[in-house]
Amino acid sequence: MSFVTGLLLIDAPASALNNLGTVPGSRTDNTVGVKVIRAKDGLYPYVSAQAFRYWLRTTLEHSDIGWQPAPIYREEKVAYTDANPIEWWDDDLFGYMRAPSKKKAAVQLREDDASQANLTPVTDTVTRVSPFRVSTLVSIAPVNLIEDFGTMARHEGNPVPHEHQFYRTTLQGLFSLDLHACGTFSYRKQTGFRNLDDERVKRAVEQGLEHLEAEKSYRLPQAERIQRVTALFKGFTRLEGGAKQTLHYTDVAPDLVILAVTKGGNHVFGHVVGATGRGLPIIKVDALKEALTVFKNDLLSKVYIGWTRGYLDDERTKFEIALNKGGDLADLPIQVSHPRQAFQALIEDLQKPEHAHWLD
Repeated sequence: MSFVTGLLLIDAPASALNNLGTVPGSRTDNTVGVKVIRAKDGLYPYVSAQAFRYWLRTTLEHSDIGWQPAPIYREEKVAYTDANPIEWWDDDLFGYMRAPSKKKAAVQLREDDASQANLTPVTDTVTRVSPFRVSTLVSIAPVNLIEDFGTMARHEGNPVPHEHQFYRTTLQGLFSLDLHACGTFSYRKQTGFRNLDDERVKRAVEQGLEHLEAEKSYRLPQAERIQRVTALFKGFTRLEGGAKQTLHYTDVAPDLVILAVTKGGNHVFGHVVGATGRGLPIIKVDALKEALTVFKNDLLSKVYIGWTRGYLDDERTKFEIALNKGGDLADLPIQVSHPRQAFQALIEDLQKPEHAHWLD
């Protein structure tokens, strides 16, 4: 099986991208804190994987790339999507779980809800492990949190004080996309693999999906699968989101990204970025060389590196020297461009007929 394996860096110069609510014991009752990992060497701000996936899904839904988001339905204590990956692209690539309650009150509530008229019926619990996986985005170095004090003073009387935390750092995240799983839906009666119940199998047959009998799966046509995958990566290039944007306006589109198509799901780039004593990112050329040498037989594509000029220019100069003839990386299949161009290069290679086996 083939995977798109990627690493990204987000420059957060003065940011509070993922918050945890009020901070007990603060000077003001409404102090908003940021999410941090408390380690022995200090505090590491982070953005949860759930938050990042929300940014990406929202970006995709509001873009002009034709993304087909699944409708969301709400009952008293649960919310769920249509759980139909044949129809909806995010059900396909982001996974789902739908296990409707069989209690009489819940059944009656669904029957009375007019918004569920077009909901795909469920004959059994259906779940799908997300083909798209993402890590928590974590600061590359510990930081000192800033406590920002402000007031609401546009009214008569005493001002209302408020505080919030923010930080200055670089966030690193890893992601992976299982290309085989994209557009391939199992009907095995196993948790996480029961993507299709009898109703959805019936629709797969009616729509002429390819039957992979040995895998107990149905598969969309190759062109549709590639369309969904390429749309996902176009979303990365336009990524927006994060808390406190009114006050800090942090651009969360990746400033540096490393991508490749690999044979396995193990992440080959997980240790190629480090930090200086000042907390600034560095690219570990020796670590990247070792990874690409050790995993040479697992690389199916070139390594696409997207690097925004103006971001870590001194590091980029050192890296480009390593790529030149006689450098440590000179003989390795590395292509450097802007992050948007790197994703576009990957998209173009995914669409080439000679790379159709990447989705097998």
